[in-house]
Amino acid sequence: MNGRRLFGWIACCVWVGAGLIAGTVQAHRLSPAYFGLTETVPETYSAQWKVSIPGGLADVLEPQIPAACSVVGDVRRFLVDDARLMHAELRCETGLAGQQFTVNGLSATDTDVLLRIDFLDGTSFTHRLVPEADSVVIPVKPSALDVMATYLALGVEHILLGVDHLLFVFALLLLVSQMRRLIATITAFTIAHSMTLAAAALGYANVPSAPVEAIIALSIVFLATELARRYAAEASGIAPATTLAYRFPWLVAFSFGLLHGFGFAGALAEIGLPGNAIPLALLFFNLGVEVGQLLFVGAILALGWLLRRVSLPTPQWLPRLAAYAIGSVAAMWLLERTVSSI
Repeated sequence: MNGRRLFGWIACCVWVGAGLIAGTVQAHRLSPAYFGLTETVPETYSAQWKVSIPGGLADVLEPQIPAACSVVGDVRRFLVDDARLMHAELRCETGLAGQQFTVNGLSATDTDVLLRIDFLDGTSFTHRLVPEADSVVIPVKPSALDVMATYLALGVEHILLGVDHLLFVFALLLLVSQMRRLIATITAFTIAHSMTLAAAALGYANVPSAPVEAIIALSIVFLATELARRYAAEASGIAPATTLAYRFPWLVAFSFGLLHGFGFAGALAEIGLPGNAIPLALLFFNLGVEVGQLLFVGAILALGWLLRRVSLPTPQWLPRLAAYAIGSVAAMWLLERTVSSI
């Protein structure tokens, strides 16, 4: 058993274990907490606070509105799925420029909060607050650098925390052995999901998220089936059939990549794009996805390089077990997502 395959089996088992710990994965949310302000009339804003209940975040995080703002009327509270929602109207007599927004309790967590402000003139401000920086001063006019940094970070976060997307990429790494074919395959996947992400984000295509998430899980099941057949044939000493996936892996990656792009777009739709910088925000969100994807691929290949230098006994059944494990996790996601969409 060569080192490349060895690293594949070991890393596969580790990755599947992470998937099982994560449980049944739904569409990944860009941030577990969100605070939005929409200016309805001059200096008056409709405020929304949304925070995930699992993990106790709803009891820890508390948004601190700017000092110049006050709540008008009652605060309305709702429970939607696994999130707590609060709606209120704020009056900010001197405006928001130069005001500080803080999320109390964020510094004691390992999560993040997304702040989005939509102004009456069509401009907007989006910022990601993290434990190390739990407050932000709202600028007079958001700079292009703010937009680039925020959406780049959101893109990286989405792909690195999107277990299903990465498991698909991981299966591609196991499917393709030659480096040149691997580069072509990953490039095809990148081009495809970039196309549909842009089309959906700009409003040229609209696909319901539920079936998209189910088909993303199905794409992983498909690759796991191809791997299992290959390994079973190798273990039996039979030359495996040359299927479409093995002959043209780039075509498979491109086809399913189109659907993965709609999945990325669904996550991006949760926060929207700034009206005054849509192309810039979309570009850097997509760049963030690519950066995160390359980091993941690089980490797996680096692990393979290390394992090639180590000689470890590998059971003959381990490759097949890895393929069945990937397929089982993906099938669980497929079943759950299909049932939840009915």
